Amino acid sequence: MKAFLRSYYSLIAIGIIFAWSVYAINTHRSSLAPDDAIVLRIGHWQLEPSVREGLEAMAEDYRKLHPNVYIIQDAIPEMVYGQWTTTQLMGGTAPDLLEVGLGVLPRHLWLQYYNRYCYSMTPYANQPNPYNEGTDLEGIALRSTIKDGMKWTYVEEMQEYVSIPLSQFGVRMFYNRELLKKLTGLDEAPANYRAFIAACETIRSQTDPNGDPYTAIASSKYHLPMFENYMLDYLTYPAIRKADFNRDGLLGIDESYVATRAGLLSLDFPPYRARFQLLRELTDQFQPGFAGLTRDEAVFLFVQQNAVFMATGTWDARSLQEQAGGQFTVGVMDFPRPGPEDPVYGPYVEGPLFEQPYVGFAFAITHTTPHFETALDFLRFMASKKQNEKLNRIIGWIPSVKGTEIDPLLKAFEPHLEGVVKAFNSDLGGDTWLKWMQLYSLFQVNQISFEELAAQYEPYYKEQGYKDFMEQQRDWRRGMHIDEESLAGIRAAALYSDGDESDSNWVKYRSLTSLRQVTPEILRSRQMDLIENGPKNLGIGPYDYSPELLERVRQQWQRLPDGASGPPPPEPEKTTGRETTAHETPPHAIASGRTLS
Repeated sequence: MKAFLRSYYSLIAIGIIFAWSVYAINTHRSSLAPDDAIVLRIGHWQLEPSVREGLEAMAEDYRKLHPNVYIIQDAIPEMVYGQWTTTQLMGGTAPDLLEVGLGVLPRHLWLQYYNRYCYSMTPYANQPNPYNEGTDLEGIALRSTIKDGMKWTYVEEMQEYVSIPLSQFGVRMFYNRELLKKLTGLDEAPANYRAFIAACETIRSQTDPNGDPYTAIASSKYHLPMFENYMLDYLTYPAIRKADFNRDGLLGIDESYVATRAGLLSLDFPPYRARFQLLRELTDQFQPGFAGLTRDEAVFLFVQQNAVFMATGTWDARSLQEQAGGQFTVGVMDFPRPGPEDPVYGPYVEGPLFEQPYVGFAFAITHTTPHFETALDFLRFMASKKQNEKLNRIIGWIPSVKGTEIDPLLKAFEPHLEGVVKAFNSDLGGDTWLKWMQLYSLFQVNQISFEELAAQYEPYYKEQGYKDFMEQQRDWRRGMHIDEESLAGIRAAALYSDGDESDSNWVKYRSLTSLRQVTPEILRSRQMDLIENGPKNLGIGPYDYSPELLERVRQQWQRLPDGASGPPPPEPEKTTGRETTAHETPPHAIASGRTLS
């Protein structure tokens, strides 16, 4: 017996500790609610005290209406939330309500989890929120009460809404006003990119009382995507002309792959090269080793007044002010993006950055919940106008619901609604994504050059990416039965109704059939043809126009009187290997009633 205990002492000790932990957790949870109560578990990665306070306030308000319902929070650190979510979902022990979103897990993994483990929110997104009765949102579909129409929680591959968002977010740069003044003599942070970089160099050239150099920008692997989205990727917009095959003004993951495979795009495309050059200039201003640091380590560097600037979002605004604690004043500025006048990046700047109103703090309902109706009702409760405003006021965030009041501090985070979008997409999923992340991480810390990155990644992307591209196509097809069921219902309604109602249903039926079934098949067929055979005119994208044609369009437009629709379009004319007509203007080129001005 003694020999057995000596051999297995460690395993026995671990088993005892684990059993005690399970008992302690279950005992604690059972003490939070009566035995006959309905208990909802809500899992999230927001460890800020104000978030837990806000959710607890929602639970208390909901219990006034439903005394037998208790809400228990599972607040998990962001660093391990992805692993925790995977374990809980696969083990069948997931909470009833689960916070979902990019960052903690790759997009392709979330897609699989939505498919397998979460309920669709589509039927409920199209119904009015009963908790909005008596407000100006009464009778309006839930998705239409959200500021972005729930666009961010709609998954195109599934053609479903998968969660309900509770907050709106924005990202800006924060800075230490007093430290900026001390190190650079500036009262305000520079808005011009070149002036900003010069200020950063001045900051880095000085040392603190301990002799350590100051950091210009506190950053980490968590913060880098903010610079990519708000300062780098807008330079890539010209790629739209090369790869926007469905002409929706955006560059999808599939379009990016098809264009690269067909030879229309590459990492050596000048706007792409400029994007990576700008990244290198920015990362030179970060602290050494930033790529291996976490969010908290960057925040600590900033609040300890060892760094002047830091990029983050509304979720950190209140906590940064509190941590400053009167020691320094926190300033907020927009990202100092290069403008058209910049000598290096100006040729690729075709407009300001468009910021899609981003909503998050979104919760899905898992298949393991024994209380689906209650979980859905609680989500609707938090997404109502009155409660959503209260929740976000407590947290210090921007409400996701239309017509709500926001904190004056957060007005600087209102999104820019006019501008250009990014046209760089590397997240194809699978092994391709892993290869990209490995090489991109090395580039970030200057261990490989841009030329080495392109030489190692592009051949792999073209060949291995085909398998990942086809898997995405299969994901899209897996959701087709949902459309077929919906169309069958609309067709039946059209057949069994009369007059205007019947006509309306038939219009809806034909429109959705074209939009969801016919057009995607045509686009996919064209993409496969480009992959297998390449473009008929090598190097010519869907919006490539000859200078002669563009000049002809300008001249015709200038001859138009105000308000006129214009003369009949001219006959097609040949351009560098492609037939294009003057009236074939890309939709995203139209602004303020004039094009190509």
